[in-house]
Amino acid sequence: MLRVRRAALAVAALARVAEGPPGPGRPCGSRLRLPGGAAGPDPRGWRETVAAAVGALQAGGLVAVPTDTVYGVACLAQDPGAVRSIYGLKGRNGSKPLAICLGDVEHIYRYCHVNVPDELLRDLLPGPVTLVLKRSEELNKDLNPFTSLVGVRIPNHPFIRELARACSGPLALTSANISCQASTLTVSEFRDLWPQLSLIIDGGPVGDVQSPECRLGSTVVDLSVSGKFGIIRPGCALTSTVEILRQKYGLIPESS
Repeated sequence: MLRVRRAALAVAALARVAEGPPGPGRPCGSRLRLPGGAAGPDPRGWRETVAAAVGALQAGGLVAVPTDTVYGVACLAQDPGAVRSIYGLKGRNGSKPLAICLGDVEHIYRYCHVNVPDELLRDLLPGPVTLVLKRSEELNKDLNPFTSLVGVRIPNHPFIRELARACSGPLALTSANISCQASTLTVSEFRDLWPQLSLIIDGGPVGDVQSPECRLGSTVVDLSVSGKFGIIRPGCALTSTVEILRQKYGLIPESS
């Protein structure tokens, strides 16, 4: 009953601010423009948009969101059905892991076993970096059941951080594109996915659409081994990330 009520509240919020219901030839996913954009949020408008997104997520839906790198698709990481849906959306092999997204650094300790200083986490997050850590027993066992590790994202984008804080558990987050295709910087670039989404949050372009570098996604770093780090994906913040890990904290590359 509570799940149905939350879904109803989400629909009510959408009715106030959405661009209208789907029609012939229109995508099934409702699209909401982020009031004021990321640079200058409208507090009241953002509250309504966050509420709509939370309702869609709690109803088991998939929500497209802007991040600090590329557009992403999120679902509730603790919801096995939603996790299966996000794999279906991506056309992705279930053996390729999903990252979790949190609102603040202190929440990492609930879902991960951390073996690096808290200051290191805060030097890199929020930011365009995914930190791979050992997962804790709190995390949904159906999320990446084939590995004892999990990637953690805290994007430096105010909307998705507010959304993550408003949810009772972590988000599962992946890029808004079919696996092996280019990452997307505007909602129109993943229009083919709209029919499978419950909600699309349009925050405008999140990067220069003419720049290939803007489509690199986050830098993915394995910090699961004490005293070492491994670069899983170079991404868009490789140089600054490696500098922090090596020069400030004395971590050694795993290949050394």
